[in-house]
Amino acid sequence: MKKELNLDAELKPGPSGSFIVEVDGRPVVKKESLAFPTEQQIVEAVSKVLGSPGSS
Repeated sequence: MKKELNLDAELKPGPSGSFIVEVDGRPVVKKESLAFPTEQQIVEAVSKVLGSPGSS
């Protein structure tokens, strides 16, 4: 996040196996299956919510 969007991220422990990325308390991407979202999917989801350059 820092390199792509110049944002700091905070890691918070959650229930085992969960993976949710939130922006201002709103979930924008989460693990839907056994696979985690890719770095690109996370950057695009956050960019879209923030209206940042780099969103698709």
